[in-house]
Amino acid sequence: GSGVLLGGVPGVAPAEVLVIGGGISGINAAQMAVGMGANVTILDRSVDQLRHIENVFGASVSKVFSTEEAVRQYVEKSDLVIGAVLVPGHSAPKVVTREMLRQMRPGSVLVDIAIDQGGCFETSRPTSHQDPTYVEEGVVHYCVTNMPGACPRTSCLALGNVTLPYTIALAEKGTVEALKSDSNLLQGLNTAFGQVTCEPVADSLGLPYQNAEMLLHHSLKPKLHGEQPLMQQRA
Repeated sequence: GSGVLLGGVPGVAPAEVLVIGGGISGINAAQMAVGMGANVTILDRSVDQLRHIENVFGASVSKVFSTEEAVRQYVEKSDLVIGAVLVPGHSAPKVVTREMLRQMRPGSVLVDIAIDQGGCFETSRPTSHQDPTYVEEGVVHYCVTNMPGACPRTSCLALGNVTLPYTIALAEKGTVEALKSDSNLLQGLNTAFGQVTCEPVADSLGLPYQNAEMLLHHSLKPKLHGEQPLMQQRA
């Protein structure tokens, strides 16, 4: 790193931390940085989400509407930038360019939480827990895929807690009835009967999109011979 302590010490200013994306991951990252005493700024393109962040943090973080110029301005003066940009079903947009990195202090750090969706920094490339970082344009990159795997017990239990009700519903009702009776579960459906049922995924892959509700409506009688794999779901 650049030798900056996140929380600073009496007489020395704390680090500047920028979180790009104010969703669940971004808010949790901001909470950690605030707890360590850093100066934290969150950028987001949703005014409603910025209002929610205001309710969560009050005046302890700066909330800024995200534009290309705002990203450039805040990236250049940050010691730590956390990319938490998510567009469901799509590859993450590249919001931080190589040119912006060249203006950062050498040794500054980028953490790309969006790396599982392709990363939101132009210079991001996937790394592993065994070899987590690399340096590009003098900036340290942490782009580990499956970051929750660093704490496997906690992440596994947390995932199990939220997915268990869906698992029970699938076991008790069967796949089709469980999906038809729960709109949240239905929204997680990616493919069914050989068709792509998630529109952003279909757009990203250049494949035809099939409405899931309509497809399930016509699938009450399963095929007896040569049946295609029923469906796959997002975790």
